[in-house]
Parts: sequence; C-alpha cells; structure tokens
Amino acid sequence: MGQLDAPAVDPAAFRHVLGHFCSGVTIITANDGDEPVGFACQSFSSLSLDPPLVTFFVAKTSTTWPRIQPGGKFCVNVLADDQEQLCRGFAVSGADKFAGVAHKPAPATGSPLLEGTLAYIDCTLEQVVDGGDHEIVVGRVQALEAPRDDAGPLLFYKGKFGHPAQNA
Repeated sequence: MGQLDAPAVDPAAFRHVLGHFCSGVTIITANDGDEPVGFACQSFSSLSLDPPLVTFFVAKTSTTWPRIQPGGKFCVNVLADDQEQLCRGFAVSGADKFAGVAHKPAPATGSPLLEGTLAYIDCTLEQVVDGGDHEIVVGRVQALEAPRDDAGPLLFYKGKFGHPAQNA
C-alpha cells in the first residue's frame, strides 16, 4: 500500500474526533512474581471466535505492561458502571493499585480477578505487534465468565466516564 499525499493529522483533532467513539473500560491484571500488577485500559476488543482471541492496545510508555508481558498471561476485568473509582485507582502510575482491592486468582492463569466486575476474560499471551506509539496485544482466551447482571458497563466518552447522553 502506498501512502496518500494527505495533510498531517493534528494530534489534538485526532483525540477529539476519536473521543466521540464510546468505549467500555477494563483493567488488565497479572502477577509479577508474587506481586499483583495492573492498569486501566479502554482499548479492548474481541478479535476472533476460532480460535478465541481478544486484543488491547497499550502505550509504549506504560510502566506496568513490561511487568506483565514476560509472564505471558493476564486477566481482562470488564468494569461495571459502579466501578469508576476502581478504574481511577488503576489509571495512575506508581501507586499501590491493589491496596484495599479485593481479588482472587483467575481460574486458568492465576492472574488477579477483581471482585465485582461485570465479566472477566482470562488469557495467555498470543502475540504482540508494533502499533506506532502503542503495542497491539493479542491474547488467547483460556477462561471467561460474566458473573454480574445487576449493573451496566463503565463507559468512557469524550474524555469522561458515563453515558454518552450525559457527556453531550
């Protein structure tokens, strides 16, 4: 494929326009030795049914992903609409993100499965691909469940949590 002679895309305009796409919010967790680690991630998606694959994108500047990748396994925790504060705790760098956070080992990988999530997808690392200033992570699903039916998803739209109508 050749490159088009198109004007450069302004990063602020790119962020503004793509912010109009509503996304769910997840927390990617794993164990670094005996220490649980994790980060908030809104760029998660299913990829394939056969084989069962999921994908997410992580910034190359992440300090948590380099602690997860070598272990080759992780758990995607899909957040409920009542878990905004949990998400905010995992969106910061350097803090003890698991302080006061209830979790148990995910069934296939032993990665931290956070209490109260809408769903979880327990994965082994399939592939990592370069994606500009991000890495594209592909995980093979080993176990999954959606244990909660009493809440909706935590959504992110136009740079804020909540329903798109609330952020209009």
